[in-house]
Amino acid sequence: MNMNFKNLFLPAVLAVGLAGSAGCDKSERARNQPDQGRSAGQELDDKTLAANVKAALLADTAKYPDVNVLSYKGIVQLSGFVDAKDQKDRAGDIATKVTGVSKIENNITIKDKKP
Repeated sequence: MNMNFKNLFLPAVLAVGLAGSAGCDKSERARNQPDQGRSAGQELDDKTLAANVKAALLADTAKYPDVNVLSYKGIVQLSGFVDAKDQKDRAGDIATKVTGVSKIENNITIKDKKP
């Protein structure tokens, strides 16, 4: 198994070149897409913030299994369903107290009580 330098060099250069061009292609596509309004860091911050709000809701004595949490630039949107108005209000209060929340949009719907 006597391999010389030429036999190893060419495949290595091709592999690096292909990997580099694939990275450039991705960057070119990203530049051509419309601005989404958030940097990658802001998107990560928003995902973390939404997770922190969801964790705070899960830690509460009241349960919120049908409540969804989204975040965009520090604005947290609550949606979904709860059984009573006080539960909706409490979810909003809990979310407001989470560090990093700048505003709450409480779009939770109260379920209709069946007769």
